[in-house]
Amino acid sequence: MPETKLPTRADDFSEWYNQVVLRADLADYAPVRGCMIVKPYGWALWENIQASLDRRFKATGHVNAAFPLLIPKSFIDRESKHVEGFAPELAVVTHGGGEELEEPLVVRPTSETVIGHAYAKWIKSYRDLPVLINQWCSVVRWEMRTRLFLRTLEFWWQEGHTAHATFDEAEAETRQMLNIYADFAMNDAAIPVIAGRKSEAERFPGADQTYSIEAMMGDRKALQSATSHNLGQNFAKGFDIKYLDKNNAFQYCWTTSWGLSTRFIGAIIMAHGDDQGLILPPRLAPYQLVIVPIFKNDAERGPVMETVERLRAQLTDFRVKVDNRDDVSPGFKFNDWELRGVPLRLEVGPKDVAKGSVMLARRDKPGKEGKAVASQDNLASALSEVFEEIQASLFDRALSFRKAHTHDPRDYAEFRQVVEDGWAFSWWCGDAECEIQIKDDTKATTRCIPLEQPGGEGVCIHCGKPAKEKAIFAKAY
Repeated sequence: MPETKLPTRADDFSEWYNQVVLRADLADYAPVRGCMIVKPYGWALWENIQASLDRRFKATGHVNAAFPLLIPKSFIDRESKHVEGFAPELAVVTHGGGEELEEPLVVRPTSETVIGHAYAKWIKSYRDLPVLINQWCSVVRWEMRTRLFLRTLEFWWQEGHTAHATFDEAEAETRQMLNIYADFAMNDAAIPVIAGRKSEAERFPGADQTYSIEAMMGDRKALQSATSHNLGQNFAKGFDIKYLDKNNAFQYCWTTSWGLSTRFIGAIIMAHGDDQGLILPPRLAPYQLVIVPIFKNDAERGPVMETVERLRAQLTDFRVKVDNRDDVSPGFKFNDWELRGVPLRLEVGPKDVAKGSVMLARRDKPGKEGKAVASQDNLASALSEVFEEIQASLFDRALSFRKAHTHDPRDYAEFRQVVEDGWAFSWWCGDAECEIQIKDDTKATTRCIPLEQPGGEGVCIHCGKPAKEKAIFAKAY
């Protein structure tokens, strides 16, 4: 454990984030620049994210599969917008087995092309549709500026790829998956997100329409936390994905893709963390509860540890860690698990053994405010209620923070001030040149055009032209 304190978020949010990732044992730097090693504690968090999403995917009829890491370069070239969008980020294999390859192979940046190739072979008739497949994997994008979890050369994610008979079915799928991501973010990660449509400039390369969920981080920047794309017939035409319809005529399929990555771990860190380190939502935390035994000598140790083991046996419905390290003090353990963001600490000392009680300490409420005495009887039921309170508290706090730092500026001068330190929810004409000028002036981008609109019409915050929709503008990761 480090001897120095974490930087405060107010003094240096970026360094605070880097230090939390390293000191909380979530990840470490890899020997290759821009790559990361996800450590067991970080991977356990990712596994819980996976489980939460995978359950939702399967409930809506999706199945998992695996597709190759290496993709023929010619596949990438078949969809012009796709290759144009990804060309600067491609990692290309030119040699294998000591010899130059006849055709270079691209290390998977995303799998639309190789999956499109497979779908062209598998789909023959309208009876084969829809195809609803997801895969869990890692991808490689040669990023220039990297940061652990937020932007690395290799990252882990899920990518869903579906094929449909009509545009309407594909659009319904795209929106359904966006809603699933929003439900997961708000209910399991306790992060309030805004679901919306991306501007044309911000769309996924090769998509007809891109939707995203956007979250406000603790420094008031935005983080794109998941995306869902209606690919139209672009990839279907590039890879000849056709089906024979009920009238015996060939039609191109309509396809979608959607994904959420380990970047979401960064969202959890920055949305909930404080100057002491991580604060993890109970539904995703690797450990929901840490039990810290407290004793001064062997005479006290026996009864305390006997009680601790009995309590652990009663709490099998939760993810529990007993910290029985002998080489550090209870105070050290308290600070350690605060840094790691465990939602609830349970302290057991000789007095607790005698009284049949335990001391509970909530991570979301530091100090005396978060402490309470609970009976050892019916402890599981009491903990369930506390975890639900913590989950709701984290969401409410993050939502209040976002609302407090989201503004509707009166004019462009005020807009420029707002996006220096928050979000602007402003009327926008939708013009690409207008969007570019706003970015050049302020470094803020259109995060999304929220699906929930106030109705009516207004004038563009930048150019004054008529506007029918409001957009979120913010600086972003």
